Amino acid sequence: MKLNRKDLLGLEYLDKDEIDLILQTARPFSELFTRTVKKVPTLRGKTVVLLFYEPSTRTRTSFELAAKRLSADTLNITVASSSVVKGESLIDTVKTIEAMKADFVIIRHSMSGSAHIVANTISASIINAGDGMHEHPTQGLLDLFTIQQKKGRIKGLNVAIIGDIAHSRVARSNIWGLKKLGANVFVVGPSTLMPADVEKLGVEVHYHIDKIIPKLDVINILRIQRERQEQNLFPTLEEFSEIFGINSKKLVRAKNDLLVLHPGPMNRGVEISSEVADGKNSVITEQVTNGIAVRMAVLYLLAGGEGGAGENFDS
Repeated sequence: MKLNRKDLLGLEYLDKDEIDLILQTARPFSELFTRTVKKVPTLRGKTVVLLFYEPSTRTRTSFELAAKRLSADTLNITVASSSVVKGESLIDTVKTIEAMKADFVIIRHSMSGSAHIVANTISASIINAGDGMHEHPTQGLLDLFTIQQKKGRIKGLNVAIIGDIAHSRVARSNIWGLKKLGANVFVVGPSTLMPADVEKLGVEVHYHIDKIIPKLDVINILRIQRERQEQNLFPTLEEFSEIFGINSKKLVRAKNDLLVLHPGPMNRGVEISSEVADGKNSVITEQVTNGIAVRMAVLYLLAGGEGGAGENFDS
């Protein structure tokens, strides 16, 4: 099968079969990590540009590693030292990149919809690495991949997303992906950090975690952004941690095989305690590793490759 798309802009726009294809294609790429030489020539001659208007460690590094392991050439554009600081617009910046014959542009931008604007402007394949409060599709995909890898399925699982749902692009991508693959999705957080009409996405809304924790199979904990406290969206970090933070005390009533995910970076002691982050239920470091395989799969499929389980990508 092929992914008949030029761009990856969000999981809202993919159907179940397309999501399954990406996840299946990521499996053999993840097996590369066990080899002595963790590289294949699949994208030799292709150029991948990383254009990040916002800070990033995991996503940016993961995409760069993914491209290099596929033998693509990579170019990092540091916005702080680019013509952007001289007033160059996003459109002019990406047209300049297009003139240099880039094949892929991976973009992170604070404006929701920015990836769509770029995709409609240039012919290169665009991958959304996070646009404002809209989506972060590859984070959603790597979370799905991690859950599927550990649980063997996603359909029928009870998955809770906890924290600042209203401002989280990770939450939106996860909701779209989980629902399309048949999971039961719960969103948990303060009412001030819950989007209006979020129930229309097919999720169940809760304002306390204790009530539902015994039936959960997966908890995905979102980073609480400290600026929300400054906006008076909740009283104190301590109160947030007490009600919504996940610690070993709260997990006493959880299933033994509960999975704990976090997209990072973590605020230890706020939304997640260290004993949970580093504990037996945590798959947080595995999410990071899986992110490389998933992003390799996305690059490979957008380049026109045929994917699926058991493929050989050595040539």
